[in-house]
Amino acid sequence: MECEAEAPAAGSTGRPGSPDEPDGPYCPAVAGAAGSAGAPGDPGDPGSGQEAGEAGSAGSAGDAGEPVGDAADPAPEARRARWTTAGTGGLLAFAGLAASALRAASSEPALVPAAYALGAAVCAGAAVLGSRGRTRRAVWLLVGGVMVMALGDQFD
Repeated sequence: MECEAEAPAAGSTGRPGSPDEPDGPYCPAVAGAAGSAGAPGDPGDPGSGQEAGEAGSAGSAGDAGEPVGDAADPAPEARRARWTTAGTGGLLAFAGLAASALRAASSEPALVPAAYALGAAVCAGAAVLGSRGRTRRAVWLLVGGVMVMALGDQFD
């Protein structure tokens, strides 16, 4: 229900009884609605089409369709997570392979270098998953790979 009358002047509230609008609301359609207590668009106005939860949402930065603040573009954060998991996985895979080679050269039980190599392979898999965007799974694989390397170190 659109109002054909003029809008209130700048700074005017358009509410009945206000000092700048002594005659009442500027919209005759809303003024005739049962239970109308204010200007069109008031949250309590049953004919305004706005619910109390929607009060003040028209034109504000917090609309449901518009993200607020830094959440406007999640792509940089996702890219950072991919690079972090891929880099960490690659670094841990390299460290695991180096430790496996060093332990294989010494007189350690065969289980120790095998555990380091297996942990390095798991971390390399995590690096691949992280670079493809599966960062949550990649982080869990990184944790698992480091745990396998630490467990293998206990057999020393």
